[in-house]
Amino acid sequence: MALRPGRAGSFGIVAGVYVVALVGAVLVGVVQRDWHPIAVGALADLVATVLVFGASVWLNNSSVYDPYWSLAPIPIAVHWALLTPQGDSGVLVRQLCVLGLVCWWGLRLTANWARGWSGLDHEDWRYEDFRRTTGRWYWLVSFAGIHVFPTVQVFLGCLALWPALTGNRPLGLWDVAGVIVTLGAISIEALADRQLRAFVTGPKRPGEVLERGLWSWSRHPNYFGELSFWWGLFLFGMAGDPHAWWAGAGALAITLMFRFASVPLIEKRMLERRPNFAEVQARVSMLVPLPPKRR
Repeated sequence: MALRPGRAGSFGIVAGVYVVALVGAVLVGVVQRDWHPIAVGALADLVATVLVFGASVWLNNSSVYDPYWSLAPIPIAVHWALLTPQGDSGVLVRQLCVLGLVCWWGLRLTANWARGWSGLDHEDWRYEDFRRTTGRWYWLVSFAGIHVFPTVQVFLGCLALWPALTGNRPLGLWDVAGVIVTLGAISIEALADRQLRAFVTGPKRPGEVLERGLWSWSRHPNYFGELSFWWGLFLFGMAGDPHAWWAGAGALAITLMFRFASVPLIEKRMLERRPNFAEVQARVSMLVPLPPKRR
């Protein structure tokens, strides 16, 4: 089924899908009360993903899943925070800080996606490529690669929220580092997105590549900000429990995914569409913002 209800109608349908997915996730928490909260969160996350995938198939558009990446951490964080007994005032400050930053990050990213999404008449170019190359196997690929794999990545990143929100260590330097890195990450990503939007919608020469602002120091400053956000959550996890090194697995997995999958895919497309991008690659750092090399 391929509905094309217009932009407003599309957002209404997608909002309804996510309400259903949230209800499904909440029901998992109600039924599986005896499980560890991390296991409950994982199962609820998977159930919500399956429900969103069902809507993607029904609407014949895998971009229905696109906002899931930025929305899912919010209910996970809220759920785990509500399960935590009230500690001292320092612990409460950490919890509120983490919740506030996660909500700010998630809602801003979702708003950025919504600003650029025209509706159910549009599907991400990467998904369209998968349709062409996988043929009748597309929906299996969509389920495993476009829906479940990112959900697993994000949930791994959210593991740092458990020690951050449930740890009882007093405030310290780890918290300061977490605030600086996470707040800086959100700011960098927001500025990079704003500069990219101004470039895309403004006047430019045919084949021109963005090399202004943050984009003159990094070819993907928005991705650098995204990765830094997850490492910032890991710092908060260490603040809550210095022994929770395992909580860094998510930030590491997401970093590897961007470095060896997402970025190379985008750069290949850029080289195909803008031949002078090779010159940009020679001058500008891939991810970490660094002074550009002289022309």
